[in-house]
Amino acid sequence: MMTKTNIQYDKAISECRSLFAKKYQDYGSAFRILRSSSVTDQIYIKVKRLVTLQTKEQQMVEDESEKDCFIAIVNYAIIALIQLEKGTSESLYENKDEVLGYYDQFAQEAKSLMERKNHDYGEAWREMRTSSITDLIYQKVLRTKQIEDNQGKTLVSEGLDANYFDMLNYAIFCLIKQVENNGTN
Repeated sequence: MMTKTNIQYDKAISECRSLFAKKYQDYGSAFRILRSSSVTDQIYIKVKRLVTLQTKEQQMVEDESEKDCFIAIVNYAIIALIQLEKGTSESLYENKDEVLGYYDQFAQEAKSLMERKNHDYGEAWREMRTSSITDLIYQKVLRTKQIEDNQGKTLVSEGLDANYFDMLNYAIFCLIKQVENNGTN
């Protein structure tokens, strides 16, 4: 099962990276001005949108799907990890290859974490509802906001980076589940 999961994970992260690279081409490194709290708020917006998509029958704005939101969460989580690593910057002209290198580094770290957790938890996420995984992302966002409000200090909890990695992996799980539910492995 892990081999199948690794293949599915790689395919999902590749799709997310492709969109990230295209947006980088359009916007440059404008995201580098964002403080981690601003990135967290962007993830918060996307998870709130997911909850709306999953709970309300009628949508007033139909230009964004659940898949789009999960991809955005993956990419914002990686942006947050880049910001934690490098700090903020006002340069719009950072080296694209270097930025994509950071993207790949954090995607690989997330995948390694997923492999370890899947081993220990027996891929329990496969039996979960997408709405439940969405709620876990929501919870992680709220925890992250609280840690940020406490200036990053925690007594017994993991730090900001652990929460971003979990949000990223949960969103990837939902992308995998969507492909499986649509029968387009």
